[in-house]
Amino acid sequence: MNILFKNIRVINPVENLDKIVNLFIKDGIIEHCANEECVVDSSTEIIDGSQLVAAPGFIDIHTHLREPGFEYKETIKSGTDAAANGGFTGVVCMPNTEPTIDDVTVVEYIKNKSKDLLVDVFIAGSLSQKREGKLISPMLELDDAGVVMFTDDGHCVESSEMLRRAFDYATTRDLLISEHCEEHSLTKNFAMDECELSIKLGLKGYPRIAEELIVARDILLAEYCGNRRLHLQHISTKGSIELIRNAKSKGLRVSCEVTPHHLFLSNDLLDSYNTNLKMNPPLRSKEDIKALIEGIKDGTIDCIATDHAPHALHEKEVEFEKAPYGITGLETSIGLILNNLHHSLDIELNKIIELLSINPRKILNLKQIEIKKGEKVNLTIFAPNEEWVVSSKKFMSISKNMPYENLKLKGRPKFAINNGKIWSSTL
Repeated sequence: MNILFKNIRVINPVENLDKIVNLFIKDGIIEHCANEECVVDSSTEIIDGSQLVAAPGFIDIHTHLREPGFEYKETIKSGTDAAANGGFTGVVCMPNTEPTIDDVTVVEYIKNKSKDLLVDVFIAGSLSQKREGKLISPMLELDDAGVVMFTDDGHCVESSEMLRRAFDYATTRDLLISEHCEEHSLTKNFAMDECELSIKLGLKGYPRIAEELIVARDILLAEYCGNRRLHLQHISTKGSIELIRNAKSKGLRVSCEVTPHHLFLSNDLLDSYNTNLKMNPPLRSKEDIKALIEGIKDGTIDCIATDHAPHALHEKEVEFEKAPYGITGLETSIGLILNNLHHSLDIELNKIIELLSINPRKILNLKQIEIKKGEKVNLTIFAPNEEWVVSSKKFMSISKNMPYENLKLKGRPKFAINNGKIWSSTL
């Protein structure tokens, strides 16, 4: 893999790096990263980088790879191919598999299946056994096996006592606990956000307070247990943002993520009964979206995560109330983010790179990537001004459940380079 990107813009906020260079990659190592010309042999592919940006490889901190147990929706191979196709060089896979990732043998299975891939697969272990919220998983053993966080994703830890004990277990090694914030007694069998439209459509609503109650409880417990590390998943409401902003102002070690669909889609779209708009948490109001955008701008929101949730066609093509929650996101996220944050709201590329690369690594305590001579290559390369039309026929994901078909976007992933491999996007 010998490639020279001529006159490419390289941005890496952790190095205060933002300049036009000739970037030469040889055998997975950066051989040249400077303004000066670079002499290469005839075996080197030369690519015009004048319309491209190279950034430290993007990580999706919230991905459902479905394997083991639900390979008809996605596999580790198809999911990581989708990630690379969408410009990601790393993903964190969630534990709602079958069997659950609550045992070292399952961790080893995933590590073996993801060996030698371009995309690094980081593993989230289940906080409780079988994600039932009754007995704590063997957290220390899972940590020894390489798990990067603990979550019952898809389920909230309903028992405060259970969560307190988990924080106590986490104390000895400063483990990261991540929470799906949903007070289930208020949301059972919900179909959409609780609002005027849900009443009009006759659909069970999910009130904002059901998310905010758990956000508040978890912040209080994390503080009470000694300012433990807490990461809050797919935040969707104005009230949640205010609670997290206040927690951060107090110096609490709380981080959070938001998804592209909660940033760019609102609950008024549900009158279409499109099951690809059904997700958990549900799409919220435009007022909530405005608050999320402000959270991006002021740093309350740490990162953007796809919550890539593949489902088979037959599962989504049912009555709205019966359809499963979630949409795929790995192959549309970068385009949506560049189109809607960079181009529409003038949010700088440096900020977007922080949200997709720098901050996820901070949350996970991973080494930051450096883009300089002698370093191993881990890069996301994208074309910020290139227009394209979303077509699921070009996706690598097995499942195609997303609401963006034929949507025109400005900003396109081009290459993912990592582990001595390169992926050229088909999108």
